Amino acid sequence: MDQYLKTTEYFDFDEPNLGLWIQHQLQGVPDDPVEQAKALYLAVRDTVSYNPYVFQTNPKTFSASYALESGETYCIPKAVLLGAAARSVGIPSRLGLADVRNHLSSQKLIDYLQSDIFRMHGFIELYLNGKWVKATPAFNARLCELMNVEPLEFDGIHDSIFQEYTESGEAHMEYVNDHGVFDDVPHDFIVDGIKAAYGHLFSANEVGKGFQGSLEADVSSPTSAD
Repeated sequence: MDQYLKTTEYFDFDEPNLGLWIQHQLQGVPDDPVEQAKALYLAVRDTVSYNPYVFQTNPKTFSASYALESGETYCIPKAVLLGAAARSVGIPSRLGLADVRNHLSSQKLIDYLQSDIFRMHGFIELYLNGKWVKATPAFNARLCELMNVEPLEFDGIHDSIFQEYTESGEAHMEYVNDHGVFDDVPHDFIVDGIKAAYGHLFSANEVGKGFQGSLEADVSSPTSAD
């Protein structure tokens, strides 16, 4: 279990600003792993906005400290931020990766990726009460409001993964492939998988510098959603 508690290049909870942020989020929270995990989950979910357009291949951008510093990022660094914060208080964490189909994705993003499959979606697993529990802090509350889905909650007991349907009954998220779990960020594996799926972006030299855009802007436009 030790490998799920240590600080790494990516799970860098020893970075001073990140450590201070974690302490701030836990002020007034009972000294109980489940309550701490719940508080940290909400902080990561809503403090850092979800934006898939900012993906870059630079390893630094996959780290917990960079996610916090940037203020907006995609699912993998947000999961790593939650995992790093959990490790800092003695809660083991590991990164999970899967491919998903988002039925509510904006047409703009689908056209850009040339696919409705999102490779290497990241979530975190936390070891609480003697078992691994999935947590997905990707979509912030504001984005969920625009997408007409309830923000994903986490109670520290049950798996928290994307909803299959929206409040109005529309198809939302479909998990199509499981890549397993990792004690650290498998940077090369992730980048290779994304290159295989979206090679045209690398050919156009777009991914290395980061996408340009905002998913909140996409889904709030009356002409951009599916």
